[in-house]
Amino acid sequence: MGKRICPRHARQQSRPVRHPRGVPPAVDQHAPDLLVRGTPLRPHRENVLRTHLGPGHRSFALTWGLGIEDDLAKVSHEFLDQTTRYWRMWVKHCSIPVLHQEEVIRSALALKLHCYEDTGAILAALTTSLPEEPGGPRNWDYRYCWLRDAYFSLTAFHNLGHFEEMEGFLKFLLNIAYTHEHSRERLAPVYTLSQDLPLPETEHRNWAGFCGSAPVRNHNQAAEHIQNDVYGELVLALTPIFSDNRFYDLRTKDQEQLVANLARLCDRTIAQPDAGLWEIRNGWQEHSFSNLMCWAGLDRAHRMHKAGFLPSLTLDLDAARARAAQALLNATKDGSLRNGPKDDTYDASLAQAAILGFPNRDVCETTMQSIARALAVQAGGKETGFYFRYLRTDDFGRPQSSFVICSFWVVQGLARLGRMAEAQQIMAQVLTGANHLGLFSEHFVPETRTQLGNFPQAYSHVGLINAAFAVSPSWTTVL
Repeated sequence: MGKRICPRHARQQSRPVRHPRGVPPAVDQHAPDLLVRGTPLRPHRENVLRTHLGPGHRSFALTWGLGIEDDLAKVSHEFLDQTTRYWRMWVKHCSIPVLHQEEVIRSALALKLHCYEDTGAILAALTTSLPEEPGGPRNWDYRYCWLRDAYFSLTAFHNLGHFEEMEGFLKFLLNIAYTHEHSRERLAPVYTLSQDLPLPETEHRNWAGFCGSAPVRNHNQAAEHIQNDVYGELVLALTPIFSDNRFYDLRTKDQEQLVANLARLCDRTIAQPDAGLWEIRNGWQEHSFSNLMCWAGLDRAHRMHKAGFLPSLTLDLDAARARAAQALLNATKDGSLRNGPKDDTYDASLAQAAILGFPNRDVCETTMQSIARALAVQAGGKETGFYFRYLRTDDFGRPQSSFVICSFWVVQGLARLGRMAEAQQIMAQVLTGANHLGLFSEHFVPETRTQLGNFPQAYSHVGLINAAFAVSPSWTTVL
């Protein structure tokens, strides 16, 4: 096995210095850009090194700071054994559905690897700027934590029965709410691992990009957006504190005041223009998905209030919830929810109306039918189980590929409406899109079996987990 290594420092703005005999004594061992090698490397050309592992050689180490001082092969085997035992034990503590067990386990592992234990954050992806459209400009930095993902990720961990990851993420959300001065009036949609804002978004003009897809971006402008759905999603995410006794120690007056404030923000932002779920950079408008999440947040706050929580909340939750529902219904056409009252295009995110239990079943049914008809991706004249998130023109044109989690939302929505056979059929189709390791990126092209966008994508695997539980029968039916 051969390896070609081309180290770069300071985003290619400085040149590395090679020390063939290892780390010079005078060099700071904690320098962040210090590269140390644990096996012989042969210079190939300037700043490019090659190494080759021949028969019988199975260990190779590339690190920074202090190198591995013990026998490399011995240490490698010990680390591999420890790692294997850790992950097998972690999987043994997962709850899994009756159906699609291997896929759920793989997705659970992928989701866990996106968790940052120090702060509890869950990254959207571990990569930046892998293109959604090869050669196009849809290249984004996803190495951050989106508040929108909170509800979906926590639902996945709840289904998996992993309390520790849920608790860690809840504490991350609470820390953001308490430490940022702006949080009482507005929350940013996305934060770094250390709970800062990933700004400013920059482009590396001298980088070619993956498969020639430039620009390569660092940070994400979405942190500047107004996205009104996040308040409802945070109420949904915090609901377990008041419904699951395992979170009893988080059930404090401060948390009740936080949820009460989020409910007020839901009420305040009903029918207000924003960048929306898909983070449109120009032409903000009122979005049905944002109104749906305002309704859901107010609905859950209403349930908490009826259970005796949120005593400081003086908001008329019945009236606020009804106003949010009406704002949502104002965007219906031919009985189906549309993107907004001034935009009658279809949007796959509105499958969430059925999932969240929006009380107008006829609207939920018609919306699901419309999504399936208008946004389905076909290959060879046949349904593939994949869906466009929308087909309207945005900042960069019309989307060219399916958005993976939309398929899983359709599966969940159909299951919630009792259309289980359809849901299971689509689920089976979508699972064929995983790569040889069972992993998904953000986008998929069924006709060419091509995965696009940042990889692996936590959102896609969260969707898979939740959909698998939605279409599976209870264990009591098989045991």
